[in-house]
Amino acid sequence: MQQNTTTSKKVQYQIKRFSSKITKGLTKPKKKFIHQILYDIQAQRDIKLSNISRSLNEKIKLIKTENRLSRHMTNKDLTEHVNNTLIQDSSLRITDDTVLALDLSDINKPFAKKMDYLAKVWDGSEGKIANGYWITEVVAAKVKEDTPTPLYSELYSHEADGFESENEQILKAVTTVNSSAKGRGIWTLDRGADRKILVGEFGKMNLRFVIRCAGNRNVKDKKGRIKNIPDIVKTIKSTERYTVTIDKEGYTEDIELTLGKKDNLFIEGVKVSLATIRGFSKKPMLLITNVDKPVKDLLEIYLSRWKCEESFRFLKHEYHLEDVRVRRYTALRKHSCPNPCSILFFKCILRKET
Repeated sequence: MQQNTTTSKKVQYQIKRFSSKITKGLTKPKKKFIHQILYDIQAQRDIKLSNISRSLNEKIKLIKTENRLSRHMTNKDLTEHVNNTLIQDSSLRITDDTVLALDLSDINKPFAKKMDYLAKVWDGSEGKIANGYWITEVVAAKVKEDTPTPLYSELYSHEADGFESENEQILKAVTTVNSSAKGRGIWTLDRGADRKILVGEFGKMNLRFVIRCAGNRNVKDKKGRIKNIPDIVKTIKSTERYTVTIDKEGYTEDIELTLGKKDNLFIEGVKVSLATIRGFSKKPMLLITNVDKPVKDLLEIYLSRWKCEESFRFLKHEYHLEDVRVRRYTALRKHSCPNPCSILFFKCILRKET
């Protein structure tokens, strides 16, 4: 009993300390609202306002508590404020070799009809297109460490007023994080992010990156000739061997890989290398990068983003993010930020200090 009380006090202290950081500059009601939301999501493992209202156990009718929380949810979008304060607080943890994993996730609402700006998303579990919302996530991680640090989270819809493009959403996240990171870190993105406009913008911002290549792009060689990546891959000799240990559904497996690399290629004027990793599947894994490191180090950087994907997957299922019931777009954005990022961040600092 004593141990449970001590743990509870530590949890309350950590949430209070963290919520005070991400609510700097907000009014007292907003600070109270965010603190209550964070604490009760932790307590309930749920983001439905009805359950959060019950856990507050206020001396008023339950519907009054739920109405108050609903008003706070809808009257002001706090996404940018919380993201900026979260990044500023976490930026000191970002070093030159920190992996900055950017991922596009989704919240699936296949049966929703009246939620604002419902958009088309891919339902991976059902293998079909459904209704929902996209979330841009940026998480920092160290190659040799298991604890990721959330930096940025923003829910968006293709159907919302003011939406420009997916590229703009990605670049917005990168620019926001880089405003505090100051060029530190190595940006790591999955297939599809090797499009010319993104690589070109990364080059303009002098950012280092490791991006998984879709395999159907064209690049230029040092003489300016256009080359197709599949043709380049055929010419790369994979002589270096490297063994990695992969965690598959609770058990580990050692996989022996063969590595190769082709330098002096160009995308939108940005000098890149093409790394090939054979052994994961029939087709080689291809990485486009401007980081001057051996292929085995580039592979470890890319594999580190899997830890970041797991962090959001954990939040999505542990806290039932897809069970969100609010209908207004502002409230939906608040449910994606600060909740997923701040909860995971809180769990990280609590793990270190308890």
